[in-house]
Amino acid sequence: METELNPRQIVQELDRYIIGQEQAKKAVAIALRNRYRRGRLSPSLKDEITPKNILMKGPTGVGKTEIARRLAKIVKAPFIKVEATKYTEVGYVGRDVESMIRDLVEVSIRLVKEERYKDVYPKANEAAKKKIEDILFAEFKKTAGEKPEPLLREEIKKEIENGKFDKKIIEVEVIQAPKSIQVAPGAGNEINIGDIFGGMMPRNRKKRKITVKEALNIFLQEESDKLVDGDSINSEALSRAEQDGIIFIDEIDKIAGGGHGGGPDVSREGVQRDILPIVEGSTVSTKYGLIKTDYILFIAAGAFHVSKMEDLIPELQGRFPIRVELVSLTEDDFIKILTQPDNAILRQYTELLKVDKIALKFTDDAIKEVARLAAFENENSENLGARRLHTVMEQLLTDISFNADGNSYEEIEIVIDREYIKENTKKVIKEINLKKYIL
Repeated sequence: METELNPRQIVQELDRYIIGQEQAKKAVAIALRNRYRRGRLSPSLKDEITPKNILMKGPTGVGKTEIARRLAKIVKAPFIKVEATKYTEVGYVGRDVESMIRDLVEVSIRLVKEERYKDVYPKANEAAKKKIEDILFAEFKKTAGEKPEPLLREEIKKEIENGKFDKKIIEVEVIQAPKSIQVAPGAGNEINIGDIFGGMMPRNRKKRKITVKEALNIFLQEESDKLVDGDSINSEALSRAEQDGIIFIDEIDKIAGGGHGGGPDVSREGVQRDILPIVEGSTVSTKYGLIKTDYILFIAAGAFHVSKMEDLIPELQGRFPIRVELVSLTEDDFIKILTQPDNAILRQYTELLKVDKIALKFTDDAIKEVARLAAFENENSENLGARRLHTVMEQLLTDISFNADGNSYEEIEIVIDREYIKENTKKVIKEINLKKYIL
C-alpha cells in the first residue's frame, strides 16, 4: 500500500514510539518513500527497480525490530519477523526458507480480509442479529401468549441490542470447517479437502449449545464470508505481499561463519545460500498461488558481536547495500523511553495498575533512578538495551502488583520516589556488586 508521507514525516511517526537511532530511521524512511516513487513510474521502468535491502547492526534491545514493525504499521503493509537460526539447509533439522514467504502471504490474507470484513460489517451484523432474533423468537413464541408477533420481535430485537441475552445459552447450527491435510511437515503446503471439491459436497453443519454472544460472532463471520469474494481477497493479498511486503530477518549474524572452513560453519553458509535466492528474487509456490519475491523489502539485523558483517557470503552482502549501525542506549535515552513515546513504559504500568484502583505517581528523581539502575545493570551484566527497563520496573513493582486486587472503594495513590526505589532494589544491586569479585 503506497504512502504519500515524505521521509521526514515517516521519521516523525517512528519518533512517536522509538527513541534515538536517527540513522536507521532515515534509512527505512527512504526505503518506504522509494516504494511510493516507484509506484509513480511507467510499468516498464517500474519492473526494473527493486528495493534496496537494509542490514542493521546493533546490540539487543536498541530498537531494530521495533523500527521495522512500526514502519509496516504506518502503511499497513504485510510484515513478518523471522529468525535466521530457524532455517537450515537441506539435510539438517529446521524450516524451509521458503516458509517465510508463505508466512508473509498468510499475514497479507489476514490484512485484506480484515479490511473487506470492515466494509461489509454493517450488513453482515444485521444479518447475524436477524438469525439470533429468529432463534429466540421461536423459543419465546411458546410462552408469549396472545402477544402479537411484530411486538414480540421488536422486544427481542431491542434486548439483543442491549446485550441482555449475551449469556443466554441457545442451540445453533454452525458450519464445520473441513480439516487441512499437511503434505510434508514444516513445508507449509496444506491441502484443504473442502477447497478441492468446492461446491460438489455439501458443507457439514453441527449443532452446538453456545451463548448468544458467541453465536452472534459465529454468524457474523459466516455472513461476512458470504458478502466478500474469496478469490479477489487472495489475488489482492498476493499482490500486496509481492509489492508491499516487509520481511525482517533477525539474528542474521548467527549464520555468518567465521571463515574456519569446517564444522558448524558449513551449515551456516548453507543457510545463507538457501536465503540468497529468496532475497535475490525468485518465484515461490503458496496455497494461494505463485508469488515473486523480487519487490519484497528485506531488513536483516544482528548484534555482530562475534562475527562481522563481512563474514556473510559476498553474494548475500551484495543484496543488502544499505548498512546501518544502531548505537547502544544511554541513561538519557532510558529517561526518554520511560516518559516520551506514545507507549511509554511508565504509562503502561500506570494504566495497568489503574485497573485495580492504584494511582502510581513517579517523581522526577525516581525516573532518573530507574534509568540509572537500568544503565548500571546493562554495564555490569548482559546488555539488554531498553528491555532492561522492564526488568527493573518488574522488580520495583512486584509487591504493589501482587497486593493490588481492586477491592478498595477509592483509588489509592502510591508515590514512587528515589528512596522507595533504593529500598526495593537493594538485593539486586548487592548481587551485581558481588559478581565483580567472583572469578
